[in-house]
Amino acid sequence: MSGAGPASQGFSVLDEVAVAVGSRVAFHRLTVAGPGGERLERDVVRHPGAVAVVPVTEDGQVVLVRQYRAPVDRELLEIPAGTLDVPGESPEAAAARELEEEVGLRPGRLEELCAFYNSPGFCDERTLLFLAQDLVPVPDRRAGAEERAMTVQRLPLVDALAVLGQEGVVDGQTLLGILLARARLADRPAPGGAPAGSPSGPPRA
Repeated sequence: MSGAGPASQGFSVLDEVAVAVGSRVAFHRLTVAGPGGERLERDVVRHPGAVAVVPVTEDGQVVLVRQYRAPVDRELLEIPAGTLDVPGESPEAAAARELEEEVGLRPGRLEELCAFYNSPGFCDERTLLFLAQDLVPVPDRRAGAEERAMTVQRLPLVDALAVLGQEGVVDGQTLLGILLARARLADRPAPGGAPAGSPSGPPRA
């Protein structure tokens, strides 16, 4: 059961009951005490947490995956990501593993960009977001129907937000990841003296 956290404004969780448990998430019902003594019921989804990675190549390309997402019944263009579902695995190791599995790249360098709650209004999922560089090609190890059907797309990091905006509905952690990666790399020189993240050619499919 979750306890009252910092700046809880007088709210506290009194009870928590598991209603349904799935393969990755669980649906719980919370009884919450309000600041005036009232009791509230809130339905929440418990999630083990996740990692997401912004892979940026030496020539300033960001590597994305286009895959089908059943909850919205459409394909989305996203940064590689995955659930923290391997016992004892660190977030850094999970990020490297997901990158290898999905796009066949091994990061020589990982930097944490931020940690954030995806949808705290109903779910406790917390994602750690990484920037990956010094990428080395390796065989991918995709699992599951969606991953086996996904395609890999590369875009210039500096142009990625405009391209993603044309997609209509886009993935929030992808937008955040690209924004933070661009900010982190803005003052770093890329090989050849060009600004980091600058495109050196057309996007590669």
